[in-house]
Amino acid sequence: MDSLKDKTAKGLFWGGMNTLAMQFVGLLFGILLGRLLSPDDFGLVAMITIFTLVATALQNSGFITAIANLKSPTSRDYNSVFWFNIIVGGALYVVLFLSAPLIARYYHKPELTSLSRYAFLSILFASLSTAQSAYLFKNLMVKQRAKSGFVAVIVSNVVGAVMAWRGMAYWSIATQPIVFNMVNATLFWHYSPWRPTLHIDFGPVRSMFRFSCKLLATTLLTHVNNNVLNILLGRYYTAHDTGNYNQAYQWDTKCLSVVQGMVDSVAQPVMVDLRDQPVRQLEALRKLVRFTSFLSFPLLLGFGLVAREFIVLAITEKWLASAELIQILCLAGAVTPLCSLLSSLIVSKGLSGLYLRCTLGLSLLQILTMVTIWPLGIRVMVAVYTFINIMWLFVWHFFVRRLIGYRLRLFLLDVLPFALAALAVMTAVHFATQAIAELWLLLLVRIVLAAVLYYAVMRVAGAKILEESMAFIRTKLGRNA
Repeated sequence: MDSLKDKTAKGLFWGGMNTLAMQFVGLLFGILLGRLLSPDDFGLVAMITIFTLVATALQNSGFITAIANLKSPTSRDYNSVFWFNIIVGGALYVVLFLSAPLIARYYHKPELTSLSRYAFLSILFASLSTAQSAYLFKNLMVKQRAKSGFVAVIVSNVVGAVMAWRGMAYWSIATQPIVFNMVNATLFWHYSPWRPTLHIDFGPVRSMFRFSCKLLATTLLTHVNNNVLNILLGRYYTAHDTGNYNQAYQWDTKCLSVVQGMVDSVAQPVMVDLRDQPVRQLEALRKLVRFTSFLSFPLLLGFGLVAREFIVLAITEKWLASAELIQILCLAGAVTPLCSLLSSLIVSKGLSGLYLRCTLGLSLLQILTMVTIWPLGIRVMVAVYTFINIMWLFVWHFFVRRLIGYRLRLFLLDVLPFALAALAVMTAVHFATQAIAELWLLLLVRIVLAAVLYYAVMRVAGAKILEESMAFIRTKLGRNA
């Protein structure tokens, strides 16, 4: 039987392999779609993305996390969640289908009526796998979740690329989440040994709802907060402007997801297992914070360093406006996995209400600020949005400190060495490579030089997290050899 430490290490490994593989696939097909499609195509789909996200959150209702927070969930718990999601998913699709003309009217885009009704089909397929996903998540079956997600990403991106190549414009983008949810649901059923019964009993759902409803509200606020710029840009600016911002947001998200997907796959289950051991829980959290900082800051700041060269070479100069926005968003992206990690600790304590209030504060501040400053232009909006998200990291920490005594001095000791090292390396590389005129050579030199310098700094500084990571990788490679 694997220890919790072994399960955590394996979870991080497979979570990392999954996110790296998925983001690599996303990189390839993102480049292809960026070349085949226009900013207007991406902008139209970006306008309705928030509705799919909100509907999916309503359908899940926080039950995956709620089940993970149970010590020993039963088949009755899973069955209750399964039927609840099927019923709610179907009802939400009907509501959104009928609301499609109103959505089109809000954005002044008649074509959104048919596009919305088609894109919202993904909600129905997502509802089929919530209970299976909860089972795999609760049992730290990260490898199985990774395989499912990877295959789903491959299939959905191939379908989307073929449709874009055939000239189907924004329909190709809308098809991807539909195919992804179909394939992902099928594979979750394959890997999960649990099966539903025809006995419908909403008793467990009702008992979990007091906890999960707060997670649901938090998820809804997070989606609105993350997409507030898409909503406002779609309303007050053009589809072209919305598409440029959405492209920048998607690339930033792809990059930060490499780290966040790895950490999220293990953080909450591990924190729940150590809930009754506060000293070990703090030690585990600090180690995860150092690991996250070790990866997140060089990855996101490095992406900001090469954003212009990458965008021009990968998806051509028609997306150049996105590169400037990426450089700003990457600053917030560097701390986003840390915010997620600290919030996981709060949820593991069963304090979904605190999680909700903290997220509500962030969302209200973001929304009110964006609504106020939108006439100042897109770059100002993105810069202020980024600043608020960075500052909110310390709000999350404030509550974590009160819960487990994670003092600010310790937190800064765990984060700042990696943040400052990454910033110093990227700054040095930027000035050292300014004279290179060829974009492809500049991109290559900056990536290689930044990676080598950051590794050298970590080695000279004797970063323990580097030694542990390298030792684990060598062990995995040795076993697979």
